[in-house]
Amino acid sequence: MRFVAKTSLRMALLLVCVSILAFALVSASPVDPLGANVGQAALGSMSVEQIAKLETYWGVNEPPVRRYLAWAGDFIRGDMGISLLYRRNVALVLAEKASNSLLLMLSAWILSGALGFALGIAAGMNREKTADRLIQGYCALIASMPVFWLALLLLTVFAVLLRVLPIGLSVPIGMESAAVTFADRLRHATLPALTLSVAGIANIALHTREKVIDVMSSDYVLFAMARGEGRRSILRLHVLRNVLLPAVTLQFASISEVFGGSVLVEQVFSYPGLGQTAVRAGLGGDVPLLMGITVVSAIIVLLGNLAANILYGVIDPRMRSGRERA
Repeated sequence: MRFVAKTSLRMALLLVCVSILAFALVSASPVDPLGANVGQAALGSMSVEQIAKLETYWGVNEPPVRRYLAWAGDFIRGDMGISLLYRRNVALVLAEKASNSLLLMLSAWILSGALGFALGIAAGMNREKTADRLIQGYCALIASMPVFWLALLLLTVFAVLLRVLPIGLSVPIGMESAAVTFADRLRHATLPALTLSVAGIANIALHTREKVIDVMSSDYVLFAMARGEGRRSILRLHVLRNVLLPAVTLQFASISEVFGGSVLVEQVFSYPGLGQTAVRAGLGGDVPLLMGITVVSAIIVLLGNLAANILYGVIDPRMRSGRERA
């Protein structure tokens, strides 16, 4: 509990720093919220009094420090503000968009971790063999391929040429929301989730491969081989136990990469999730919505790191005992 409390305090301080940096970057942005949301033509037809009211509503003339303190106070009380683009409470917009992105990012995160871990073990256990070379070549190809280009490639193959998956969106076009089934949402999320998972496999697979090679070259594994233990026994008793901890670290650290990749993927597939909403908020100068997405995504990443730290003690009791002594 002491460790969790200290880590939570560090997370809270880091979250404050993230919010300050995000607000400073948004304030320094050249995007004019009036021109982006109202339009230059509409602004030209407005009177000076009308423009002044809009500037007051958007807080354009307020000092940045005062605007940040006002936003932070409202956020602590649970009020994220009103989105300038959607004219709705930011919390409601985030809840709606997060429900679309949750299936996409969670499935991609699980698939990339499981497949990357399995491929890394297969490559490490078959070092310098055909399987190892094929896996390394695949990882090198995927790692050097931009996510948006991979999304366009999969879109061209499966949606345009083969026509086995929808070309975009999260639900079928023209269908009422009440008639949309979970199978429809799953089918529309398949290509974006596949793109994110394929893009995230390379880093986990290569990292796991190196750890497996280190374990297989260790003295205790060589001694186990000399005693006549089989490869399955060595894999189960020695390799998995020593490789699992760094794999968990890398898997939870990849949460931020999955969220960052979803921004590009959702743009390609016109998937109405948090990533596409963040782009719209940035281009439209929607400060409350952009700040809400930034802080919520930072909370998700920090909670993932906290979960990884807690799992360390579950997987390796030596780390738990070390924390207790500290």
